[in-house]
Amino acid sequence: MQKRVSIEEALKHVRDGMTIMVGGFLGVGSPEKLIDALVRKGVKDLTLICNDTAFVDRGVGKMVVAHQFRKIIASHIGTNAETGRQMTAGETEVELVPQGTLAEKIRCGGAGLGGFYTPTGVGTVVADGKETREFNGRQYLLEIPLRADVALVKAHKADEAGNLIYRRSARNFNPLMAMAADLVIAEVDNLVTTGEIDQDHVMTPGIFVNHLVKEDDEWTAQNAAN
Repeated sequence: MQKRVSIEEALKHVRDGMTIMVGGFLGVGSPEKLIDALVRKGVKDLTLICNDTAFVDRGVGKMVVAHQFRKIIASHIGTNAETGRQMTAGETEVELVPQGTLAEKIRCGGAGLGGFYTPTGVGTVVADGKETREFNGRQYLLEIPLRADVALVKAHKADEAGNLIYRRSARNFNPLMAMAADLVIAEVDNLVTTGEIDQDHVMTPGIFVNHLVKEDDEWTAQNAAN
């Protein structure tokens, strides 16, 4: 199966009203080319699941500025003033989730679990409307897993089978999100033939990855001609 496609071909799967996960931490490890292409495409009414909304000119912040999200689920939005403005103006719904809880909700979504209990948020607004349970004299909140229609991730290296390697802190939420979506599109810096990546170095197995995007003129021109 040919997993490498053009950006345009990959993003045909992203449609209005979908829920998308986007990797990155303040723009580090974010698939910037895919994000730019979604801004150009103008897809709208999306629900975004991400760690943060980066900055107005970087990462998913560019999509915030373009008013492409109906709802945002994130751990913080403080570095992007436009997100806060849209939230207070009632233009975009924002659900803030503690960072560790957000990561675990995504992990559970990828692992097929029904939820988990955590003490984080007990006694705060985070607990509003959530089931609570006591274990060993301590209160816990039930958190429900998160999944998405599409995940957009960024990898440092991939092989043609879709096995991914991330670079240092750019790894962040990418491996978790690659497990928690119905369709996964990976933007990669380096693409090698299958077998060139040592099995012990694989961080996301290719079975989770549907499409690989690495735009270069030679490959794009050749496939456009075909």
